[in-house]
Amino acid sequence: MTRAQQIGVILGLAIVAVLSVLRASDPPLLSIVRDLTFDQYQRLAPRAFEKLPVLVIDIDEASLREFGQWPWPRNRIAELVDRLSEMGASAIAFDVLFAEPDRLSPRNAVRDVTGIDPLVLDQLPDNDEILARSISQKPVVLGFGLSNQGQYLPPVKAGFAFTGESPLGAPPSIKAATPLLPQLEANAAGIGHISLNPGASSAVVRAVPLFLSDGKQFYPSLALEALRVAQGASTYVLAGAPDALNTMTFTKIGDFVVPVTASGELWLYVSRDTPERYISASKVLAAGGASAEVRAAIEGSIVFVGTSAAGLQDVRTTALGENVPGVSVHAQIVEQILSGHFLSRPDWANGVEILSIVVLGSFLVILTTFVTPAVALACGLLITLFALAASWAAFLYAGLLFDPLAPIVAGSITHFAATAFRFLVTDRERRDVRRAFGHYLSPSLLYRIEHTRNALRLGGDDRELTVMFVDVRNFTEISEQITPTEVVTFLNTLLDALSHHVIANEGTLDKFIGDSIMAFWNAPVDVADHAGKAVHSALAMRETLARLNANDAFHFGSERKVGIGIGIHTGLACVGNMGAETRFNYSAVGDAVNIAARIESSCKEVGFDILISESTAKLLPDHALLDAGTLSLKGKKTRTKLFAVVGDQKVARSAEFVAMHLLHQRLVDALKTRSATGRKLVRSAKLMAAGLTAGLPEFYRRISRRSDHFRDEEAVESRISAE
Repeated sequence: MTRAQQIGVILGLAIVAVLSVLRASDPPLLSIVRDLTFDQYQRLAPRAFEKLPVLVIDIDEASLREFGQWPWPRNRIAELVDRLSEMGASAIAFDVLFAEPDRLSPRNAVRDVTGIDPLVLDQLPDNDEILARSISQKPVVLGFGLSNQGQYLPPVKAGFAFTGESPLGAPPSIKAATPLLPQLEANAAGIGHISLNPGASSAVVRAVPLFLSDGKQFYPSLALEALRVAQGASTYVLAGAPDALNTMTFTKIGDFVVPVTASGELWLYVSRDTPERYISASKVLAAGGASAEVRAAIEGSIVFVGTSAAGLQDVRTTALGENVPGVSVHAQIVEQILSGHFLSRPDWANGVEILSIVVLGSFLVILTTFVTPAVALACGLLITLFALAASWAAFLYAGLLFDPLAPIVAGSITHFAATAFRFLVTDRERRDVRRAFGHYLSPSLLYRIEHTRNALRLGGDDRELTVMFVDVRNFTEISEQITPTEVVTFLNTLLDALSHHVIANEGTLDKFIGDSIMAFWNAPVDVADHAGKAVHSALAMRETLARLNANDAFHFGSERKVGIGIGIHTGLACVGNMGAETRFNYSAVGDAVNIAARIESSCKEVGFDILISESTAKLLPDHALLDAGTLSLKGKKTRTKLFAVVGDQKVARSAEFVAMHLLHQRLVDALKTRSATGRKLVRSAKLMAAGLTAGLPEFYRRISRRSDHFRDEEAVESRISAE
């Protein structure tokens, strides 16, 4: 790992830590986004509406048209209670506040009229007393609201039993309530609060408190009281956490167990609003009595009395985005409990989400540092899809609410931050490598050198290289006959075509020296079969030059052909960045380089375009090679054995080359011994060579003049000494 990568990992992990702390603090924006995500889940898969014994007796527009504006006189409410009770309702819950005396009551209507005898006044009907007598001994549950004034708290009609630690401090706090009329309060079978989302910043009702607490007493919700009264239960069982105060886990009402949040709230899993949930109050109060259909629906049902009439402003927004009467939400709470379809966001969900940010963020930091950006992005997208799929599956199959966006957003921030750092800092060295080597190395070698530490350090290493020199024949004569601009065009066309084969065969272009090319293999990184790739590059150059000549690519006319000489040698050389700290070139120096250059010059004497040294030939036993003799290279004390490259492995296996090779060996033996058969063998070789490669006949035309090149070096040296 480079220092830049180490810094990148440290900074990336620091970002992960900051994001984890930010998620742990749960700022409002994250909470809003999380709630919207859970809303979307419900919209995609809402709770299916089931025909359960829960109804809303709706004081709707039709009821107001028939019986007058709201509020109705309490004697009509009493009649509604009597009708519902007679039809067999198991509980009658009012999402209506009875906080003040009925102003439409006859007694109250004339109370302020002067001259009324108090005895007569007392004999006038009181609608509140009528309603109190009506609800007495009936399963009626009255509602109360929260108040910021006074000290009134309603009586609690049920008992409470606890398991675990006390959860008294868990529910939302209640300081005061809207007062109920004493006679109604005394005769009600149950009293529950009607607050759906007290203190919530959002108008959407997502979780409702099933209990309120003043620190001494629990106050159940209207829906829970209706369910309790319908079952004839007298006690709530509240479960606190076994090892934590002021924490709730579930509540039991009669036969039903309801999971709750730590503060005693129920996550609403709503169904779509449907007319099947409602019965108009006008149908219950119909003059001729309710229809058999209405009676059948009400019998045994928990009914909630409330209003959907416009202008009464009892409208709430659900997670499905629907605006529904508040009384409908109370009914849906009981529906949800009866159906057993619950949503739950476990207390440990926050911990899991924070841990996922740490784990996935750290993974992305390491991934982005050590793999390509494309691979890191693909992995990031897979992680995103996995988080979404896991969260959705948890909701769909287990009713669990896990936030997928927190780890996704944190992971995205981490990924792009790490990617930006890598681009600006970590990959800078690699971009420098590309600028330095982009025109001289193949893409595969570039990738390998990019991932090699200290690739551009000043200095060199001793390595076995295969070095190639390419030179244009008769360049001086060519340049004398054309303009300088045409010389540049000619060189660009030729050198571009030839150098392409160096790159294609994983070689390194060292430099262009006028009309020459210097290249080498096995640096800056190891290249397998470097000698073979150098020779294949040379053979490809031979074919390319023949095509360029045939197509008159240099515009010299069909009579003038361009020729090249190629010398190749394998040996030890020093390769690396050479020059100054601020400006240097990647190059190779040493005896191996000099020998390759001298071999290229020997092509003129030998009369063949591709010559290689014996050290290179030993690495290519399966290629089509012919012994070119042992030559004295300029500046070398000892002679060097060379080989002419006729072709690759395919040519070496051909019948023509096999025959040529046998004939060549006989010719070499004749030249060594100065046999009289040498001339005859040369003629035969020239005829046979014409079918193999274009330059080979010239090789044999010159071979008899180079007979000394095929004699043993010791014998030649002895002859020279004797002379």
